[in-house]
Amino acid sequence: MMQRLGAGIARLPRASPLAGGISSRGSCTKLFVGGLSYDTNEPVLKDAFRQFGDIIEVKVICDHMSGKSKGYGFVQFESEAAASTALNELDGKSLDGRDIRVHYAQKRNGGL
Repeated sequence: MMQRLGAGIARLPRASPLAGGISSRGSCTKLFVGGLSYDTNEPVLKDAFRQFGDIIEVKVICDHMSGKSKGYGFVQFESEAAASTALNELDGKSLDGRDIRVHYAQKRNGGL
């Protein structure tokens, strides 16, 4: 069901964590976190997400030459429920002065 926001703008409801199946978004336990401050490191990212469940891995993606953050990373939880809760609670919230985006991570199709 679509929610009308006015002036011809509509918003589709957020899909449930299990909608679309695992193959459409990759792992249900791994989250993409975008919009990170370039100062956000892995311990800070882990600290922000640990309240939602046990974490398997946290990775902030850095430039190979400079070693500086590219502004995004990944958090993998042990359970789908923890990942779903973290996504719902932290998407759009502020971390290190920046509003972060949290989505289910997508599997890469080839690439280098």
